[in-house]
Amino acid sequence: MNTAKKILLTSFFALPLMATAGEANVSFGDFKDFRDVRPSNETKGGYHKRIKKQFEKHFQKLAEDMPEGYKLGIKVTDIDLAGDVRFGQNDFRVVKPIYFPRVEFSYVLTDGKGKLVEKNEVALKDMGFMDKMKRGRDEEFMHDKRLITDWFEKDLLPKTK
Repeated sequence: MNTAKKILLTSFFALPLMATAGEANVSFGDFKDFRDVRPSNETKGGYHKRIKKQFEKHFQKLAEDMPEGYKLGIKVTDIDLAGDVRFGQNDFRVVKPIYFPRVEFSYVLTDGKGKLVEKNEVALKDMGFMDKMKRGRDEEFMHDKRLITDWFEKDLLPKTK
């Protein structure tokens, strides 16, 4: 089968999947008020933009598992990243069990008709984050993202069924 036919078939079968996904809209409070979003070896502005981008992308990816039309509005109000920044000649983030991740946010979940399903505030923390098996490869903010994924799969996704 030639490349053009493969692309056409892939596009044809992928379209229904894309149309059935939920959506997430993510906003953030003031990073100056967050517990620990300190960069180790880069500028604050650039690091905060990267955190925003990674968390937005993660929430949006999770929302794809919701039924078509469902919308999740998230307002992240606090982040305490896994680890702690050590200052010195070369600043770096040390990840140890005592520096566990925390994420706080409020959310609004609506169904395909725009009806409110749930509205709540969430304060997540994982004091045993170092004891869990890895899911796949290492990635940036993996402990913090896993915290959100666990909440989403256990608490939020069942409300969309």
